[in-house]
Amino acid sequence: MPEGFTLENKTDYGAFKEILKKRLNEKRYYHSLCVADEAKRLAEKYGGDTEKAYLAGLLHDITKNASAEEHLKIFSDFGIIPNEIENGAEKLWHAMSGAAYAEHILGIKDPEIIDAIRYHTTAKAGMSLLAKILYLADFTSADRDYDDVEVIRKYVNESLQKAFVYALQYSIKDLVEQARAVHLDTVAAYNQAVLGGK
Repeated sequence: MPEGFTLENKTDYGAFKEILKKRLNEKRYYHSLCVADEAKRLAEKYGGDTEKAYLAGLLHDITKNASAEEHLKIFSDFGIIPNEIENGAEKLWHAMSGAAYAEHILGIKDPEIIDAIRYHTTAKAGMSLLAKILYLADFTSADRDYDDVEVIRKYVNESLQKAFVYALQYSIKDLVEQARAVHLDTVAAYNQAVLGGK
């Protein structure tokens, strides 16, 4: 855990930013700052914890630029066993290793923050408000530029749930069009959302 940082003093982000600068390339570092800002904005709008949202946004991609070897070492060190879909999709690894890194190496013990980082790529059924905020902030941060980003940005300012459903639809459609497997957590999140669950 960086010296001088406690969860009681969540506004001391400097130490974490220094770690991010060392671990991430310039583009990914900028993305992390943008996601943190957007997560804080969405938390303010929808009644979430703005400090937790900002911190989760900062750290969500902490292992994004890690090598496959580092991901696998984190998995081994902290008892993470990827399933069949995760084994075949290295793009998902950073969410799993990142959550473990934040908890065990950076000392973040807030389970809501760790869970939000863990599921910011796949989503899952029964996500907390913070987890949904991070998931959508990653979609709508200022640096994002992809088909439909303006649609999701519009929806996220109208209704968090409407934006969440649309983002899941977008992700599933994109994976299907690429003939890639859809994580069962994503399917479960989508089914719960469209069936009227939270």
